Amino acid sequence: MPTETSVPAETAQWWRDAVIYQVYPRSFADGDGDGIGDLTGVRERLPYLAELGVDALWFSPWYASPQADAGYDVADYRRIDPAFGTLEQAEALMAEAHALDLKIIVDVVPNHVSDRHAWFQEAVAAGPGAEARDLFWFRPGRGTDGELPPNDWQSVFGGPAWTRTANPDGTPGEWYLHLFAPEQPDLNWNNSKVREEHENVLSFWFDRGADGVRIDSATMPAKDPALPDFDPDAPPVPHPYIDRDDVHDIYRSWRALAESYERPRALIGEVWLADPVRFAHYLRPDEMHSAFNFDYLNCSWDAAELRRVIDATLAAHASVGAPASWVLSNHDVTRHVTRYGRADTSFGLSLRQHQVLTDLELGTRRARAALLLDLALPGGCYLYQGEELGLWEVEDIPDELRQDPIFHRTGGTDIGRDGCRVPLPWSGERPPFGFSPEGASAPPWLPQPQRWAAYTAQAQSGRPESMLTFYRTALGLRRSERGLHGADFGWLPEHAPGVLAFGRGDGFSCLANLSGTAAPLPADADVILASAPGFDPGAAELPDDTTVWLRRR
Repeated sequence: MPTETSVPAETAQWWRDAVIYQVYPRSFADGDGDGIGDLTGVRERLPYLAELGVDALWFSPWYASPQADAGYDVADYRRIDPAFGTLEQAEALMAEAHALDLKIIVDVVPNHVSDRHAWFQEAVAAGPGAEARDLFWFRPGRGTDGELPPNDWQSVFGGPAWTRTANPDGTPGEWYLHLFAPEQPDLNWNNSKVREEHENVLSFWFDRGADGVRIDSATMPAKDPALPDFDPDAPPVPHPYIDRDDVHDIYRSWRALAESYERPRALIGEVWLADPVRFAHYLRPDEMHSAFNFDYLNCSWDAAELRRVIDATLAAHASVGAPASWVLSNHDVTRHVTRYGRADTSFGLSLRQHQVLTDLELGTRRARAALLLDLALPGGCYLYQGEELGLWEVEDIPDELRQDPIFHRTGGTDIGRDGCRVPLPWSGERPPFGFSPEGASAPPWLPQPQRWAAYTAQAQSGRPESMLTFYRTALGLRRSERGLHGADFGWLPEHAPGVLAFGRGDGFSCLANLSGTAAPLPADADVILASAPGFDPGAAELPDDTTVWLRRR
């Protein structure tokens, strides 16, 4: 493995204000023409990502998997899924990214593995009472003949969280727990072998050059061993499987491992919690370095609500000395161009909106304004592939082509997440829009809308008012603007309700107008960048749904 050299502390802690771009490998770029994105496609597009101006790439799972849940059902962490490539290609990709000064974050899924994982296959074959079954949550059923699940827990994806197995002789057997799909059996973190294996997996990827890990469903690995029934309308304290105190032991061990490297690796958590105090526990100095800010993602396009979330975020992170993060979209949520074009601009997993009237022109204007607001706040920022092209949620995918288990397990009641996972458009006038090479043997794994012809990276490159040019400009200025680094932040008092106005130091300030009408601009400041295309930097007023960066004279 490559020898590490000492680096300054501010460089070693790159995650504190990094812009991190999420690569969803299946949908980013297809290098071999089979309709599925792969590592060859990513490697070909690394110069594009470097030119965009991001600091790091986060890869959704690229490991060997049956793909029952888009790779979040991992069968082997030490192999790359053949649909994506090989381990050697992953190592080459990381080296090439590092040569372009791009950090690499890989995804780890501690709550569960695939039902094709060697451990689970052995556990099922071994039968009740076997040592292999203690790596999971196997239990006898309730009822006269064990025909009922061990408790009433429900899957995140809909339906019961238990599936019954057959004994080696073919008779009905024990049940196993899966808080997600049946193909994703939950691991028993009370077993030391589970803990040891995951630390070995982290070392495996850190040693090969990964600069950090993103931790999927980070609040869920620890379970109440009594497996009590759970009424979500009258939750017990503590919760039987979310945010239990003992989950923090896992991340303390991981932090010690990450810190053992001369160039410390970053731990970044997917932490869905409403309580900011409990959220901050994951970011204590001996646990994770950073976590996704879902309160901000869920927030409606409303100045008062955004200010409340920003204040709560900064306070919670300051209490543990951790950097805040800001995110608008990812592979699990409706793209924010679509959300911001609706009457209800908030997002919640339990209230996923589909086929709701959407004004994409309004959503795009707000998305541009939201980007400048995000990039001006202290901390790190996460971008989801395709948002730099202004892509929207594709909601008219035919039912027979949908692949998300949420769609199938809810009988279509929840249309699922496929709409934000449609392959990216790179060039050309018709699908596959350069996603696959010319003469590809298969169409993209999800259909692309014809309207994306005007939204390809090729079509937008060099156009001064395009979304892609706007992202490149904003990210470049963020990197060079001294006022946008560090923790300095303060609200400015002189602006009307509906306008978010704050300063960051070195004379830098940001104004975001969500008031519904034009708002005055300060006379003693120059416009550095505006979100609205064609904005006159000498204007006296800021239009609605527009953000500007200013420098005080």
